[in-house]
Parts: sequence; C-alpha cells; structure tokens
Amino acid sequence: MTASRTGRYRWTICALLFFATTVNYLDRQVLSLLAPSLSREFGWTNTDYANITAVFQFGYAVSMLFAGRFIDAIGTKRAFVIAVAVWSVGAMLHALAVPLGAVLVALGVGLPASVVGFMVARAVLALGEAGNFPAAIKATAEYFPKSERAFATGIFNSGANVGAILAPLTVPWIAVTWGWQTAFVAIGAVGFLWIATWMVFYDTPEQQTRLGAAELAYIQHDRETAPAAPADAGGAPWLRLLAYRQTWAFALGKFMTDGVWWFYLFWLPKYLSGQYGMSTTDIALPLAVLYSMTMVGSIGGGWLPTWFLRRGHAPYDGRMRAMLLIAFFPLVVLLAQPLGGISYWLPVLLVGVGASAHQAWSANLFTTVSDMFPKRTVASVVGIGGMAGGLGGVAVSKLGGWIFDAYGSRGQAATGYLIMFSLCALAYLAAWVLMKLLVPRHAEVEGL
Repeated sequence: MTASRTGRYRWTICALLFFATTVNYLDRQVLSLLAPSLSREFGWTNTDYANITAVFQFGYAVSMLFAGRFIDAIGTKRAFVIAVAVWSVGAMLHALAVPLGAVLVALGVGLPASVVGFMVARAVLALGEAGNFPAAIKATAEYFPKSERAFATGIFNSGANVGAILAPLTVPWIAVTWGWQTAFVAIGAVGFLWIATWMVFYDTPEQQTRLGAAELAYIQHDRETAPAAPADAGGAPWLRLLAYRQTWAFALGKFMTDGVWWFYLFWLPKYLSGQYGMSTTDIALPLAVLYSMTMVGSIGGGWLPTWFLRRGHAPYDGRMRAMLLIAFFPLVVLLAQPLGGISYWLPVLLVGVGASAHQAWSANLFTTVSDMFPKRTVASVVGIGGMAGGLGGVAVSKLGGWIFDAYGSRGQAATGYLIMFSLCALAYLAAWVLMKLLVPRHAEVEGL
C-alpha cells in the first residue's frame, strides 16, 4: 500500500503537534528575550541568571523522566492536555514572580526576591513543558508508519523554530508597549486555545472517526508484531529499559547535545546585548533570522535519512549515517567568535547553521527510539533521554554562567564565549561516536 492511496488525516495530527511545539517554545523563550532588561532592573549577575535557567533545566530533566511514564500510563490525549495546561499556568506565573519571591524571602529563603520568584515560575513551566516531546513522539508513533516518522518528527519539531522566530518578533514589542508582565501573561494564555483544538481533533487511530480504513491500514502496516500489552500496562519498568544499550545510546546523545540548544536559546540574547550593546528590541531581527535558518535543518534533517532508507538501509542505520553528516555542520560555530569583530551578523549566521544542524540532529535522534523500541515504551524511553538532555542543559548553563562571570570580571568576556561556542561545535561528533559504539547497527528491542 502506498501513501498516495491513503487519506491524509495523520498530517492534521502532525499540524497539531507542530502548533503545540510552537507554543512550547514561545513560552520557554520569553525569559531569555527579556533577560538583558530584567538583569539590569533586578541587578542579576550571570550566575543569578544561570541559576534561574538551571532550575528550569533541572526541573525539566526530572519531569521528563516521569512524563514519559505518565503519558504511557494515561494515554496521549489526556496527558497532552494536562501538560499544556500546567506549562501555560507556569508561563503566566512569571508575571507574579517578584511578589511571589518576596513572600518566600519573608519565609526565610536566602535569595533575592526576584531570583527566587522566577525560579518558582520556571519550575512550574518545566513541569508542564516536559510533557511536550514525549507526548508528541508517542502521537507520531501512533499515527505514522516507521518510514514517515522522521519526516513527521522534523515537521512538528520545526515548531520549535517557529516559536523561536515568533518570540523575538512579539515579546520585546509587548514588553515595551505594555510591560514585561503582560508579555508573560499574553504568551502563556495561547496554550489554552491549543487545548480546545486538541480536544476536538485528537483520538487514537483506532477510535478516530475522521480516519479512513485505508489510512489506518497504512499507518499500521509496519508496526511491531509482538502481542499488544494490556491497556493498563503502561510502559516497561525503568530498570528494564536501562538494561538496553539502545536506551543509553539515546540518553547519551541527548545529554551531550541538548545543552547546546539550551545555550543558544537562553544565552544568545545576553550575548548580543553584552558583546554588541543591543537593546531588547534591537535583538529581534538577528534572532528571528537565526531561528528562521533552523527550519531548514528541522525539516531537511527529517527527510535526509529517507535517502538512505530507500537504498536498503535499516531505519537506525540510515539515521546514523544521516546524523554523521549532520554532526559536521556545527563545526562552523568555531568561527563565530573569531569573526565576530567584523560584524555581529557573522556569529548570528554561523550560530544559525549550528542551531539548524541541531534541529536536524534532534529530529533523527528522537526517531531512533521509535525505530528500536515497542510503541508502548516510546514515551518512557524519550522521557529517560529527556532527563539526560535536561541534566546536560543544567551543566552547560551553570558552566556558562561561571565562565562568563569569571572572564567578564577580567574584561575577557569574549574569551568566555569562545570557549562555550567551541564546546557547542564539537558536541555532536563526540555524541555520534559514543552512540555508534553502544549500538553499532540496527537492533530492535525485544521482550518488553
């Protein structure tokens, strides 16, 4: 059966996942775009800002571990609603961060009110946002055959890029016009509109009345043939999943590369502000251009392995070949700081190439899970890898804050960024080598 003879409702589901990811990244990026002005207003050091972002990343990491199990247990539809509702409330809670922090300081928390208040808001945001990718990957495994999953993942993952583009075009203007609190509230409220749409259009393929029999058969034609688990079984126990090299390969790939994306997302506005004296509104265009570039990587990266799959390679093997090619592109980021003295556009464009490569890498990395694991365990494995990626993000954020304060105090802030850009450039090749050592060739997990 060919895709051309089936319906296309599965792409409606992909569109819903795309918009969820767009909203996810809009909410996530508001703080980073306002960080230069908030840092001045509240007197934050780089270490203060790193601590605020690290709370989000650590909370995201821990929540990802449980999010996968939660989604496998209660199902994609209900879990996604809960996740988006929680992160939308967390996004809006940033507007109350200062009075909330003042209450906690009065109770004995030994941190500045603004710092602790934003930490609490980021923790709630992280709790909800951790559900997005495990739920989206699970929905993709439910609605797409293996041959289309990387492309579908690339499309919905490009929502991260659209969110990253829309954020600098909207958030600074909202903040300047109506205040930074309004920016958090307005962007956070969008999630509730998505929830209403999701409730109308999503059901499992077997229960979806809008899905034709031919399309359902096409979706299911290459799924695993192992007996289905009971409906209330949830995923496999974590310890069982951790016994497989495939789980560790995915987790290591996430740990070593997710922090790069976090660094670009959370620190680039401060980089442009600190290195080039840009205001909150000045950085809108460079960041919009940079994140526009990443859409090419997200969608193109999802398509690239199909070239290998059409030539007879097993899914995992084809993706690993694609990921090796992708891993060379971030090396251009090594030139970002040396060439930055010519124009700020050079580091913006070079980092744009690196960020685009990350999205291509990420689309394929996520899909290695559904290539090798039974569908009912996909969200749990993605959750384990997401935890590893979040911990990698904590490490990168804390390291960046320490390096920038250390070198900035000596008047050598540019050296600090050179170090961090170099780490970002080399991370993907190192991750690919370790993944290949753990899983040299395609090997589907059995017995779960």
